[in-house]
Parts: sequence; structure tokens; C-alpha cells
Amino acid sequence: MGKGSAAQDNVIDYINVEQAVGAKHHQLDGDAAGEGKVSISQVAAHAGVSVATVSRVLNASQAVRESTRARVTASIHALGYRVNQLARSLRTDESRLLLVMVPDIGNPFYAQIVQGIDEAVQARSYALLLCETNGDPFRERRYLDLLHTRRADGAICLDPDTVQQARQAEALHFPWVACCEFDRGAGIPYAGIDNRAAAREAAAYLLDKGHCRIAFVNSDTRYMYARERLQGYMDALAAAGIEVEDEYLVRAEGLDFAAGRSAVAGLLALTDPPTAIFAVSDTLALGVMRGLHDSGLSVPGDMAVMGFDDIDLARQTCPSLTTVAQPMRDLGRHAAALLLRRLDTQKSGAEGIILPHSLVLRESA
Repeated sequence: MGKGSAAQDNVIDYINVEQAVGAKHHQLDGDAAGEGKVSISQVAAHAGVSVATVSRVLNASQAVRESTRARVTASIHALGYRVNQLARSLRTDESRLLLVMVPDIGNPFYAQIVQGIDEAVQARSYALLLCETNGDPFRERRYLDLLHTRRADGAICLDPDTVQQARQAEALHFPWVACCEFDRGAGIPYAGIDNRAAAREAAAYLLDKGHCRIAFVNSDTRYMYARERLQGYMDALAAAGIEVEDEYLVRAEGLDFAAGRSAVAGLLALTDPPTAIFAVSDTLALGVMRGLHDSGLSVPGDMAVMGFDDIDLARQTCPSLTTVAQPMRDLGRHAAALLLRRLDTQKSGAEGIILPHSLVLRESA
């Protein structure tokens, strides 16, 4: 799905159910078997159970024996039964649709998180709408309006811009969860890691390897994760008695490969260039390594490089990338669990979970 793709717009138009059918006063029977369609009653008869039992299976109720669930599921597949989601949403006031808001679908960091979210919600018969925001306030508001108009049941937000703009009052009324970028004081449920501690450990590792001139290639410090990782880097240098040099602090023009590649030239032009570069994302770090290669320098012989995230490409490059590993799939699963719990209980709250990170030592540093 590309940026601003027709596929996204088509999904939004399709789920605008109330406008399309003239609101919920229409009586749509999700059980009725039209021509060539299988009804829930037929599934029940085929499985030898009641209609209520089939309904419980379809709604992922735990009050069904596994043997019965398996029999009903087999009948559903054998008969080719499909739930009438339009009828269900009008009848139950549930869309069974969850939003996942990401700033850049092309960033591989988000792919594994989305996979974790999908694994968690599939068992509950929810569908996902992947929303690429590009940090555009208009697009962010357009997607959040799906919550306000009840065309989506909840949202998981991985976009730092959206999280920054979130209002606690809005989070109390509309079920959504922040993932990766979060603010413990914002009153919004979250799943993430301790970014400050992770960056401190990464920088300390470089210091232990004998590097005293360590550059830090960062994102925009209006984002919480960027500020916390910068602070962790500064903590490590302070603990080693090394003063932070402003010339070693680089703000990249994005988090992608090209931004990392372009960040190298200024550092190499310094009178005392760094001996190691710590980038706040793997995509940036991979770009840094390419920029060093373009300049005729070897990694780690001439310059050590540290990344952050542990995307799949980190282990596939030559040299492979030393990095901080975030438990991406688990972050997605836990964020989804927080959202599903909110939907189940209808209770607001600012519960959060901090998952463990790890330092993955490879060839680049």
C-alpha cells in the first residue's frame, strides 16, 4: 500500500457504512441466507450445535469447549460461511476494524510490529486498516475521525507526530494505544522500551571498545524517543568523564537510508572526526555505512557503526550491523492486548508496559 494510495481511500469509503445505508434504522438480518449464501442456522445444523454456540465461536468467546469450537470451525469452512460484517456492525455498534497508524509504511521497523498486532487481533476476528500518516496532521485527523464516528473501534499509533499531538481527554473517550513513541505522563496506554537505558548501554559498549569520539546521528528531538536516546548517549559519555561535543551531534533529515548516507560528509570534514557513529535507527545506520564506503572508509576498521532496532537487514549486510534490538513483534502483540483489554472492559486508563531490549553484537562495532 503506497502513500495516499487508492486502496486506503477505498477502504475508508467502504467502511463509511452509516452514510451508505442511511443510518442504523435499517433492519439488516445477518442470519438471512440470500441466494447462494449460507446462514448461521445452516452452520449450526451441520455442526450439531445451537445457533448461540456458533455465535459464541464467531465472537471468539472462551465459554466454548475446544472440541465444540473445532467442530463448528470445520463446519464454517466446509459450508463456506461468511459473516455479514455490515449487518453485524449495524446491529452491535461494532465495526470490528482497528486502525494502525504508522508514519512510513516503507520503514521495515514497523513491518514486524504490525505483524505482531495482526497475530494478536486475528484470534478476536478484528481486521486492521493500515494508515500511513507521513506526519501530516490532516491525514492523522482524518484517520482519528474514524474513531469519533465509530467507523473503527480502536487505534494503535506508531506515529510520533500523532502521539505528540494527543490530548489526554481524547484518549479517555476513544480507545487507542501508543506503541514505541509514548509519554508516561500523557495518560495514554503504551507499549515500548526504555530508550534512555538502551542508548546508554549502546554508547557504553562503544566507549568500552576504546572509542572516545562518538558521533550521534539523531532524529528530531521534538520526539520523545529521540530525546531519551540522546540523553542515554550523554549519560554514557558523562559516566566516562567525556564532554559531549556539539559537532558530533547530527540531526538527520529523516530516519531513512538516504538521510544516514548524507549525514556522513559533515562528520568526516571535522578536524577531529569521530571514530564511531551511533545512529538512532538501523535504516540510518545502514545509510551511514554506505556513506563511509563511498568515502573509501572501512567498517569497522576505520569507523565503527552502531544502529538501533535490529531490523532483518541488520544481519544481512556486510559487515553485519551491531545494534540495539527492540522486541518488535512483542511490542505489537502487547499494544494489541492493551487495546483489546480497553475494548473489552470499556474502562479508560493509562496502563503501560516496558519490554526488555538487548544489545546485539555483530561486525560493524
